[in-house]
Amino acid sequence: MTRLLPDAVHQAVKPGTAVVRLQTTHDRRGVLDGAWWPCSRDIAAELPALISALTEYLGPLTRVGLDAGAWDALPTRLLVDDRVVHIDSFPVGDDTVLVTRGDQDHFSLLVIPPHATPEAARTAMAEAVRADNITQAEQILIDTGTDRTAPKT
Repeated sequence: MTRLLPDAVHQAVKPGTAVVRLQTTHDRRGVLDGAWWPCSRDIAAELPALISALTEYLGPLTRVGLDAGAWDALPTRLLVDDRVVHIDSFPVGDDTVLVTRGDQDHFSLLVIPPHATPEAARTAMAEAVRADNITQAEQILIDTGTDRTAPKT
C-alpha cells in the first residue's frame, strides 16, 4: 500500500542542502508534483538522498529521467539502498527530474539550480507544489529570478 504525503509537508529551505517538497493529491491536476533543490550538479552525490526520501513515501522507485545537459556526468544506473535505479538522460533542457514508481506512475519534480538563493528556491518550490499549478518548470525559474546557469563571478 503506497502512502500519500500529507498535504502540509513542509521542510525548511537551507542553503547548501538538498530539499524535496512533494505534494501528491488524489486528482494530480498540476503540471509538477514537487521540487528538488540539489546541492551540486553531481548526480551520483545528489540522487541517492532524493531517491531515499521519496521511497519512504512513494515506495520503491525504478527509474529517474534527467536532463543530460543539467548534470556533470550521468551514469546509466545507481545502487540506492540496495536497489538498482535506472537513469535515463535526455537533452531536453526542461528543468525537471522524472521519477517512476512501478510501471507507469510518474512524478515530475522541478529542479532548483544549486546556486539559487533560499528565497528564490522557497518561492519556486511553493509554486511547483500548488495542486492547480499549470506553469511549466522553466517559467517558474524565470518568474522567481533563478536562472538555469550560475551567475559569473
